[in-house]
Amino acid sequence: MCAVFLALLGVGQAVLARHRAGAAADLAALAAADTALRGPGTACAEARRVAAAQRTTLVRCAVTGEVSDVSVAARAGPFEPRVRARAGPVNVSPR
Repeated sequence: MCAVFLALLGVGQAVLARHRAGAAADLAALAAADTALRGPGTACAEARRVAAAQRTTLVRCAVTGEVSDVSVAARAGPFEPRVRARAGPVNVSPR
């Protein structure tokens, strides 16, 4: 019975970490896209700040024109899911 409980607890931790990483990735991508015209360095610094505010880590940040592409990781116990998100203007086609 304890083993089942611990397994469910572990799965719950992993799911929560994945959702937290997803939300943080979305917010970081939006923040980077919002500041993309100031340069990639500024945009990625803003994405890093937003990710840190969500208790996650910015793993990768790329800005091309007005489009940002970020990856964020969230640690929860032994789990560290990574999520990728893109943001930019609607009229820009993805590359």
